[in-house]
Amino acid sequence: MDNRIQKMAQVLVNYSLALQPGEKFLIRALSPEAQPLAQALYEEAFNAGAEPFVYIQMQQEDEVALESGASMDQLSTVNPMLKLMYETCEALVRIESSQNPRALSAYPLDRQRARSKYHDQLIQIQMRREAAKELRRCTTQFPTFGYAQAAGMSLRQYEDFLYGACKVEHDDPVAAWKAVYQSHERLIDWLKGKKHLQVKGEHIDLEMSIDGRLFKNAGGKENFPDGEIFTGPVETSVNGWVRFTYPAYYQGNEVKGIELKFKDGLVVEAKAQANQEFLTATLDTDAGARRLGEFAIGTNRDIQQFTGSILFDEKIGGTVHMAVGQGYGETGSVNNSFVHWDMICDMRQGGQIIVDDELFYKDGEFVI
Repeated sequence: MDNRIQKMAQVLVNYSLALQPGEKFLIRALSPEAQPLAQALYEEAFNAGAEPFVYIQMQQEDEVALESGASMDQLSTVNPMLKLMYETCEALVRIESSQNPRALSAYPLDRQRARSKYHDQLIQIQMRREAAKELRRCTTQFPTFGYAQAAGMSLRQYEDFLYGACKVEHDDPVAAWKAVYQSHERLIDWLKGKKHLQVKGEHIDLEMSIDGRLFKNAGGKENFPDGEIFTGPVETSVNGWVRFTYPAYYQGNEVKGIELKFKDGLVVEAKAQANQEFLTATLDTDAGARRLGEFAIGTNRDIQQFTGSILFDEKIGGTVHMAVGQGYGETGSVNNSFVHWDMICDMRQGGQIIVDDELFYKDGEFVI
């Protein structure tokens, strides 16, 4: 086994999730490809005195379901064993490990949306329990040929990229992540009590209220790799427009050239250079899908290239990202939706963030 996998498991168990003796710990691998990391986590969890349980999703499970004669209700029915673990475990790690990240994009939209409800129901349980401090969760990834190909890399190059972004090649990766966490805390302390935020640049002109909302520190605990600070804007306050500078991926679908216009918090215009039908259908999923649930600033300087994997791309140092749909309750967001779709805008050339009329961020760098 690559020793970086064992090191990654050690950081996830002992730092990201800080597993305690007796805690129930769900290790959810989204394909058998992730078994090496799942096994390492299983061992480390026992060493920590926890009670680990492994759920490995069948290869091409979603594709089999979509190609079968399953009804829409069947496609969206949650596995009750998995649901029980989401409702009762104290800690959860989700290992993304797709062989083909675009595998679902050619299926009929109505069947895709029905299947996405299967996964979205679990995410809603997760987010509710996280907000109530009942669950600690970390999402990570295992390198596969599919992710490497999407990023335009060989598998070995992608492995080096992934483990580098996770800082597990450091002599002391926990110390490295603690330093990230502290740098975020300085920014969050400055933002406490602020009320109004403007984002300006070649591709963006947005304003929103953050009055009463909290910025959260993503310093290696909720995601791995990590590197962002994020909040939930006041739902009716977002006004202006944004043209996202990278393709946006959701449920295996690629949408290029997305431009959104907001009025009083609601997306009133949505354009795409490619896959307009999917963009419109997703925004029409439910009442909360046309509002912002998240606004975030990426801070990970070990991630500087776009890969097509949102776990990494939203952390690119010098970018901001926004998610339409479900908000994180711990930020104060009350937006509810089956959708949580992150989209990224580069700020490294002329971008500015102004908070309560004071310059906070310029050209991808914090200036306070």
